[in-house]
This record gives sequence, C-alpha cells and structure tokens, in this order.
Amino acid sequence: MGRLINVSNRVPLAKTAAPGGLAVGVLAAMRARGGLWFGWNGETSGQEPGEPEITIRDSLTYATIPLPQTLYERFYSGFANGTLWPLFHYFLAGFRYDDQEYAAYEQANALFASRLLPLLAPGDLIWVHDYHLISLAEKLHAQGARQPIGFFLHVPFPHYEVLRALPTFAEILRAMLAYDLVGFQTETDRGSFLDAVRVLWGAQAVGEGGTVNTGGRTVRTGVYPIGVDVEAIGQSAAKAASSAPVQRMMQSLVGRRLIAGVDRLDYSKGLLERFQAYRQFLESFPEQIGQVTFLQIAPLGRQKVQAYAQIRDSLEQSSGRTNGRFADADWTPIRYLNRNFPHATLMGFLRAAQVCLVTALRDGMNLVAKEFIAAQDPDNPGVLVLSNRAGAACELTEALLINPYDTRGIARAIQRALTMPLAERRARHASSLANLRENDIHRWHTRFIDDLLAARARPASRRSAELPELSAFRH
Repeated sequence: MGRLINVSNRVPLAKTAAPGGLAVGVLAAMRARGGLWFGWNGETSGQEPGEPEITIRDSLTYATIPLPQTLYERFYSGFANGTLWPLFHYFLAGFRYDDQEYAAYEQANALFASRLLPLLAPGDLIWVHDYHLISLAEKLHAQGARQPIGFFLHVPFPHYEVLRALPTFAEILRAMLAYDLVGFQTETDRGSFLDAVRVLWGAQAVGEGGTVNTGGRTVRTGVYPIGVDVEAIGQSAAKAASSAPVQRMMQSLVGRRLIAGVDRLDYSKGLLERFQAYRQFLESFPEQIGQVTFLQIAPLGRQKVQAYAQIRDSLEQSSGRTNGRFADADWTPIRYLNRNFPHATLMGFLRAAQVCLVTALRDGMNLVAKEFIAAQDPDNPGVLVLSNRAGAACELTEALLINPYDTRGIARAIQRALTMPLAERRARHASSLANLRENDIHRWHTRFIDDLLAARARPASRRSAELPELSAFRH
C-alpha cells in the first residue's frame, strides 16, 4: 500500500498534551504503518495559513497549519462543539445552530482540503477522523483528489429524530456519503446512520452488509470499536504503582479503599450525576463513611465554550457540599482535581483503585473503562461501574452496568463493587480482559485500513461520482 494519511482537527504535537482516544488510535496506526498526520497545530493567526509546517518526531511525520482566529471560533467553538457535539451526544438543551457557524465549518473543511491536497501522492490512503471534518472528503473531491478516503466517527451518531433538529442534517449526511468507508464505534451508531439514509434516500439505498448505494456511488460502512494497547497499559500500570506520585497518593489514603474517575471535564461524562451518586452512596451506606476516598481527575478542556464553565462551577459546588457534610479532620470524601497527569501516572492511579466509575450520559466508546481493566492486577482486580450509554458497554458486559441518570442505582453498584467476593472479581475481570485483547488498538486500525484498501478495487470515477440531491430536505 501507499502512505497512510491521517487527518484530524488537532494534531497533538505538544508533549504535554493529554492522549485522548483519537490521539491514541492515530498514533498506534502511525507507528505500525508510518505515513503522515495532517491537521491544526493549535495556534490561531490573523490571516490564511500558508504551506503546512512539516515536523518529524520519533520517526513520525506531521504536517500542521494554524487557523485564522475568527474562523477557529466559528468553526471549532461554534459549529463543531456548540452544534455537532451536543447534537451527536443527544444534548438538545445545549444545542444551537447558526448559519455563519455552519458556513465557517464548511470553510474550515475546504481550507484543510486545499492545504492537504499538495501533499498527496496517487497511491495514498486518506483516513479522516471525527465530527470536525465530516465535509473533508467532499471538499477534497471538489479539488481533484481521487485517493480512497475513509472516515471514522469517534463520538456517537444520533437517531434520526435527534439528528433532524439540525437544519443542515441532510447536507451532513450527504457529506458522509463522499467517503469510501464510514466507520462507527458501535452497531447502534451505524444503525442510526443507515436509518437516516433510508429516510432521505429510500430503503433501496441501503444494501446488504450496510453498504449505501446512491448517487452512482457505493459506500461501505463498518463497526470498528476502538481499543487500547492491553499489554503496554498493564506493564505501564504495574511499573507506575511504585512511582513517587502513586506512592504519595496511596500513603495519603491511610489504608482507605480508592474509588477513581478519570474524565475530561465535559457535560457528556455524567460527572454531576456521579458526584450526586457518591453522596447518595455515603447516605445509603453509612458504614462506608471514612472507609473510602473518591478521587476524580477532570482536566479542563474547551474552556471558551460556556457550557463547560458551567459544569465546572456545578461540580465544585457539588463536591463542596459532600465534603462539607461528610468530611472529618483526617478524611476528605471527594478529591476533585482539575488537572492532568502523565498517562503512566494515571494508569498507576487506576491500578490502585478498587472501583472505577465511568458514568457517561453518552459516549462513543470511553477508553478509560478499557484502561482500568487493562491496568488492574489480575490476582486482585477492582470492579468497573460502567454506564450502559457508553460504547464500551457493548464489549465490557461483565462490568456493573448502570443507568447514569439513576443515582441510587449507581450508589448500590458502588457498594456491590466494594463488597464483591474475590472469586467473582477475578472471573469478571478475566472475561473483560479477554474482550479487550480480542479488540485491541492494533486490531482497530488494521481492520479499518484493510477495509479501506478494498476501496482501491473501485474505479476512481465511481468514487468521485455525483452525490445525491438534497432539494427535498431543505425545509
């Protein structure tokens, strides 16, 4: 095969950047296959960017551009994270739409296409990542690109009745059909996408195996649950257990058991509900007061989006109420930290935890759930309490699955996790670990790229055929 060209909104060149699920997956693919990673460098300017800056680090090649400040605000803070993010996560209360922000989204995708195109060679495979760049294939085709282009959506895809709250939902769907392969985290996400296609273009548009045939094109779809590097995490966590930061944390517990949560500060993660459930746990099981400590790490992100400032204030108030009610001179019930830690240290914290809380209200996958399983000591593993609305719940069925809105149910699950017999904990962990190994990070990128390679068999003229009309869906 030719080069693999990965494209994402942000390229995390800074060594201090937190390795989110997208970054972990793309880096694994790059280390396995080489190629080029193209995207935004995290900087803004007052003018259009010139040629991409090429950087080689750890034998990997990156090509990055800045974004004009106004375009960044309307594209990233506006349509991407003020419109698509809440819509795709079913948060219609936080959803908004603005014509100028949608225009900026299209402009940013066209800008990415124009700066990427000169870097491409005929034999390249292009892999586009996530909701920021849904329109990129459409823009690349318009500028003459004929390489196979795949798209992977790292976040959920909403049901049609939610999707159509977006005035330009039909344009977004049509843009997704400009790709040769569209990948999703779960079968539910793919099903929602195919259902929307059926509504817009008829049942006959969806063929056997989830292909979409419309506008003279055949688009493949697939389910590719992103995984983790199980062996590397296990080794990193075991090593970090004896590191100074983890040892200091363990000593500060004074023998108390640890409940841990690690999430980016985001309203989709169910953090406020989690804090309420922990308070309910202490109320319902008073024998646990003073016996456990809840450590919640929630690094700040997207601070310019108003909704994120509000969730931060709400969490500070909630943790303050719990600590004010239950704390003692030598015990703080909740340790709430708005900072990031090196990945190895986080894995050490997860290994030390007897319980991990993943209570997302909606999540494409949630790799923290998988990292917790991989980080645990198989001889004495902890227990995962996992939202049934996270993509990871499709695979980690041996976790204690909960409804993230059910605070009493979460409280009962915490108590069950803390009192679960060792034999049951080992059995549940072994089953979950086997699932992680079957769908690890290497299988994720290998399966997707192999399926994208199959697109080479289709003539370029067919890949760039006209997309279906949208006139019937303008109003």
